Amino acid sequence: MEAQDNNRRRNRKRLLGIANLAAVCIIIGGLIVWGSMHNEINDGVKNVTSASGGKAQSAGKEDGRSNKEGSGKQTAAAAPTGEQQAEALVTNEDLKMTYDIVLKGGRVINPETKLDAIMNVGIVGDKIGVVTAKALSGKRTIDAAGLVVAPGFIDNLSYDPNPLGVWNKIADGVTSNIAMHGGTASPDKWYAYYGRNETPVHYGASFFYSQARNQYKLGRYDSASKEQVAQLRAQAEKALNDGALGISFSLEYVPGVQASEIVPLMELAHEYNVPVYFHARYSDMEEPGTNIDALNELIGYARQTGAAVHIDHINSTGGTFSMKQSLALVEKARAEGLDITACIYPYDYWGTYLNSARFDEGWQSRFHITYKDLQLAGSTERLTEESFAQYQREGKLAVAYAIPPEDIVESIKPSYVMIGSDAILEPGLNNHPRASGTFARTIGLYARERGVITLMEAVEKTSLLPAQRLEKEAPMLKYKGRIAKGMDADLVVFDYKTIIDQSTVEHPELYSSGIRYVLIGGQTALDDGKLNRRVHVGQPVRSVFTRVDGTTSGQLDWNKKEYPLLSYDGQQYVDLYAAAEQGYKITWDKIKHTFDISEKAEEQQAITAAADSIKLAKQMPAAKTLMLERGYLAVKNEAKVQLLSIGERVFAPVEPLMKMLNVSVANNGITWTATDPS
Repeated sequence: MEAQDNNRRRNRKRLLGIANLAAVCIIIGGLIVWGSMHNEINDGVKNVTSASGGKAQSAGKEDGRSNKEGSGKQTAAAAPTGEQQAEALVTNEDLKMTYDIVLKGGRVINPETKLDAIMNVGIVGDKIGVVTAKALSGKRTIDAAGLVVAPGFIDNLSYDPNPLGVWNKIADGVTSNIAMHGGTASPDKWYAYYGRNETPVHYGASFFYSQARNQYKLGRYDSASKEQVAQLRAQAEKALNDGALGISFSLEYVPGVQASEIVPLMELAHEYNVPVYFHARYSDMEEPGTNIDALNELIGYARQTGAAVHIDHINSTGGTFSMKQSLALVEKARAEGLDITACIYPYDYWGTYLNSARFDEGWQSRFHITYKDLQLAGSTERLTEESFAQYQREGKLAVAYAIPPEDIVESIKPSYVMIGSDAILEPGLNNHPRASGTFARTIGLYARERGVITLMEAVEKTSLLPAQRLEKEAPMLKYKGRIAKGMDADLVVFDYKTIIDQSTVEHPELYSSGIRYVLIGGQTALDDGKLNRRVHVGQPVRSVFTRVDGTTSGQLDWNKKEYPLLSYDGQQYVDLYAAAEQGYKITWDKIKHTFDISEKAEEQQAITAAADSIKLAKQMPAAKTLMLERGYLAVKNEAKVQLLSIGERVFAPVEPLMKMLNVSVANNGITWTATDPS
């Protein structure tokens, strides 16, 4: 009897072991499948994803404000955590490799997947080769235990990357310096110049309208003629094709620029799918001309043209003294489906040149300050009426203690607000301290010390959001602002307990503290707290545009109907309205920017409703038409497919579209044949 009991126990253990092994296999298989899907997501417009499960949960401890995301009921199909997503991409080959650099045991934060966990990062060349909790071997291993490993910060509201200021950026964790407040009228020459100078950080610029109009010797209060505007528009189009990342206006500094100049450039920006950055027209709440008027002007342009708008430093222009009301205006516009974002610098004092229009008559009343509230940047000197006049003639920059602290607290919270410095240190040091301390201050003061935002939110605002603002037509930025396999090895490693800005109005040149390592293109530009000035690996961040070449790349045969295909980024695309001819109802949602696809209804009814679009679906777009990633989605139930915009038409990748519609498809190399389920 005892022997029989022992046999039964052994059998139960064997069965339990087999069951556990099967469960593990199912979990691993699921992660492998998900990993394949994630690879498609990172490939840009090639994906089909599930919308179920909500946002992935952070695997690490939250800091600052409590994170309430995901506190509701859990669904059966909860999305994988950031840690699971990273591990799903790891192969045996990854674990056998010897990496150039291994960041070992750091708290890795990837804001795109909400990864927040103790992991290792393997770097090979200028790319991240793996992110895993498993052991890695490296030619060099950096002990990151107790430190945060985050994507390199992206300063998208900077200026030209001069050889002095770039090192202060690096010491502040910045790996990409993008001049979207300002920029250049000649990006071909601009990019060539900074390429020859081997700039240590990545660099990019906007088409700077104010600089371009100077060729006509227009004063700041003068408006351009119709002929001049046409020439400037043509110059802007050339600039975009030469790599400019968008268009920038400084309306407060050049009040003569009015709608007749702005709208044609906004229409161009919409055509090319690039954002327009605005220093808004007003910075106060004193009539005539208030923050509310300034924001309504920008929102009106976005509504009229469809172009994306970014509001520069809303804490000092467009929101000061009216922050809650100003943010409510922006949020209402975003709820309409308008593409509007903003940035701030985390200081409750602004700075600008005394000879600018901002200091036109009445500035004391507008900004609620007097001469003694102005301090010459780079010194201890507070101004008087006499010194103000002297420094105004000299064009000096002064700091103004004129922002209510609560405006910073309110403006840093919204999910669409990112961080931008609005400065870079220059010789002479007549600069606001934000030139050296913006990013460390965001994390050290507003996340750790004051808990206004979480660490995850701070990292997102300093890395991912700036990348996403510009990446639609700047492919390089799709690989920045994230820590994941295949992303660029632009990283910052810091001590969350000590990171903080050190720069002051008196000494804007002081480096931030608590930042231990900065990697740019896989090389250590800041190594154990010391700048490595031998590293000069910065690459140009440019817009890149693809156009229809006029030839088909194949054909889709779908229920005896034929549709031409075109190629984009290695995949074949078909006009989405081919599905309408097959009986699917397609509805555009201008708020969500989605094309919602209903189950097959009466085929003829669907055809009648979309007759004009179906007719176009059987024709190739005109040669040289721009092919753009506007972020539009085709949605059916919980599945999503990213679309390609070509003129007024939208195209879907063939395989993901058919998968979403549950239609079988085969490809013989030229022709795809689609077969509806029987």
